[in-house]
Amino acid sequence: MAGKPRQRNAANAERSAVSAGERILRECHSLYGHPETGLVNIASKLELQLLPPRKKINVMLMGNHSAGKSSFINWYVEEHIQRTGVAIETQGFTFVTSGRKRESLTGNATLHLYPHFKALQQIEGVSEYLNTEISTSKQKKFSLVTFIDTPGLVDGDMKYPFDVDQAILWLGELSELVFVFFDPMGQALCKRTLNIVERLNETQGDRIRFYLSKADEAGSESDRQRVMMQIVQELCKRPGLNKCGFDMPTIYIPLPNKPSRCVNQIEEVCRTIEKTISQTVQNTLNQLERDCELIAISVDNRLEQDNMAAVHNRKAQSKGCLFGLLGLLVPTFLLVSLVLGNLSGDMIRAVLGDNGTETLQVYMGPVSTFWALIPSELVVYVFFALAILSLVLILIARLSFRTTSTLTKKQKRKLLEQREFVQEVVKLKKRQLYEEYLRQSVGEHDLA
Repeated sequence: MAGKPRQRNAANAERSAVSAGERILRECHSLYGHPETGLVNIASKLELQLLPPRKKINVMLMGNHSAGKSSFINWYVEEHIQRTGVAIETQGFTFVTSGRKRESLTGNATLHLYPHFKALQQIEGVSEYLNTEISTSKQKKFSLVTFIDTPGLVDGDMKYPFDVDQAILWLGELSELVFVFFDPMGQALCKRTLNIVERLNETQGDRIRFYLSKADEAGSESDRQRVMMQIVQELCKRPGLNKCGFDMPTIYIPLPNKPSRCVNQIEEVCRTIEKTISQTVQNTLNQLERDCELIAISVDNRLEQDNMAAVHNRKAQSKGCLFGLLGLLVPTFLLVSLVLGNLSGDMIRAVLGDNGTETLQVYMGPVSTFWALIPSELVVYVFFALAILSLVLILIARLSFRTTSTLTKKQKRKLLEQREFVQEVVKLKKRQLYEEYLRQSVGEHDLA
């Protein structure tokens, strides 16, 4: 009886670990996606593009037909979701994910559920062969996984209703893990499969895992080793696939009524998924902090640019005032010259009196001296030249008054509030989530 409580405690601990990881990813997603205070919304106002993290990891399964991809999904979920058999059962792409209700979605509903997969519509014919299977299963880490079951690949004259190679390559770019299943029953060396794997390896080599599926059907141990040798030799012929430490575990679906002496490493597949989920949670939290820093730096840069623009505007206004003053002094000079030239001394004395006339002569002496130095035949030309100079100075003043737009006090206050929010509130939330995540593995005293 003592063993049963331990098993229940272990099961409860596993469920709590799953819910903790799921809760952390959801919290991070909400920090990005909130319509008002989300990082995506804040970043867009700073002309930055941030992508909210996904709530689940994508695990794509590929291989020749009848390689056991759908059977593995059914085993992992512990529910018969995907059809299995020797025939090519999976002709399109099926997304298998967890939810609150058992449901099947068509292509349009699938693209609505997964908006980041909408670019698949650019591949002609694919959208008609997309569907989603939603399961309520809580087994293993299924609540944090979306399986992508791909069409079985065959060589020869088999024609697909869409460019299957391009679609698999595109989905592989969006997957955290790519499982390649090799069937030992004659189709393991499918050239189409190897060609796609070779191309995926160029950019996603660290995400690809190779497995010999249906290993219990490969015959004796020597037969199994021979099949694995053939597969490894064929893979190593491909540039980029000839890796050091190449590993290809043998897996098969365990059946109570069909015991086998073959070593089954299917639990390693589960551990690989769990490790990737754990790494994804860490990467999401780390990316959250980097995005907070990016927003803070962008706010600082925006405020610094605004300060530089304000300094530039003040300098421009000073230049504009200077050139404008000079532009107004020249016509004033011409007006005074014109007045003094046309008025007689008696008239000026009659208007200003003797003291006023003497004062005017003192201040207007430079003007009289200037015109005295100009030959009489050039006076008209000098007059027009000064008039043109005045217009030029006024034009320069007008151009100098052009300023760049600056932030209002309200906009500055809003930027500072956003900076404080991401630095104080979001970063604090990130630290709390990290502590919650680490508590699954270490003791409280290690977090002090």
